[in-house]
Amino acid sequence: MNSDSESLKDQLLTWLLANDVNTSEPNLVEFKEIDGVDHSLKQSATFASGEKDLGGKPQTFKLGDIPTVQDRFQAVIKRRLQTEIENQPPLFPWETQLMEYPECIEERSLTLVPAWGWKAQQSKLNLPISLPEEVFRELLEKCQTLLTSSLPLGAKLVQVVESFFPQESHALNDIAGLVLRSTYRSADVLDQKLNIESDYPDLQPRQQMALSLLAAKQLLENLSLPVTPNSPVVERQWFTSEGILTLRVEYQSRGKQTQLQVQADLPTKGIVTLRADGTLAMAQSSSAGCLNVELSCQEFNPTYTLEVEFPEVDQQPLLFVINPTI
Repeated sequence: MNSDSESLKDQLLTWLLANDVNTSEPNLVEFKEIDGVDHSLKQSATFASGEKDLGGKPQTFKLGDIPTVQDRFQAVIKRRLQTEIENQPPLFPWETQLMEYPECIEERSLTLVPAWGWKAQQSKLNLPISLPEEVFRELLEKCQTLLTSSLPLGAKLVQVVESFFPQESHALNDIAGLVLRSTYRSADVLDQKLNIESDYPDLQPRQQMALSLLAAKQLLENLSLPVTPNSPVVERQWFTSEGILTLRVEYQSRGKQTQLQVQADLPTKGIVTLRADGTLAMAQSSSAGCLNVELSCQEFNPTYTLEVEFPEVDQQPLLFVINPTI
């Protein structure tokens, strides 16, 4: 080992220590090289107390005492850093000033709510412009509640839409009558008659009424699956955020006994439930694919309801009604 480099290192450490305690005593460093082989090194440093020994000379350290000097140096650096941190604590990157944080944060339970996946069907409705999602959603929910009602179609339309236009029952009845007429069933005809060029929120109230009633009528038709002995098979598609739901309903009548078979082609995992007269048939799939359910009923012209549930699409099932007629 080069005695000069070792001596320089020891001098630096001694100077740092002496500088830390602000002593006025000089640092003594002595070294001697003997025959270029054996080295003896003496290093002196004033302790933090600044006191001298009895002879009035600074204490000296031999080469074996260097770890003690290094420990002293590290302690000095640590004390200086602690003092600086206490006087001026560091800030996080997002902080501009000192802030106090609670010792613990109460964890909130997170519930993952599936996105509303039935809205994709609106793109298949024959409307001149799109409805706001919240309007379409409320129309669909109310249409499903009235599916099994025995009210005539015109009355159903008014009940579906009336919450959007309170105290406008007279106007709603008039426009509902127009929507039911063949010349007013087409969105193209509606667009020509009302000259619709704006988005839904910017339309006049009567234009909004007409659009809402027209959408409600088409939704009720989409959710109804009529079957008869002459037309025993009906198919329906419903567009979802996961893909297309395809339903195939087959109706068979043998005297007073009727049998209904439903084949559902699901775009994702789901549950299909067919109900009638307190009985039900249910099938469940853990992935996309076909499900089949069927029911037999003794009652003449029973009303069947078909629920299709997609847990990953929406919390509420999509409800269809099947009314077999002679």
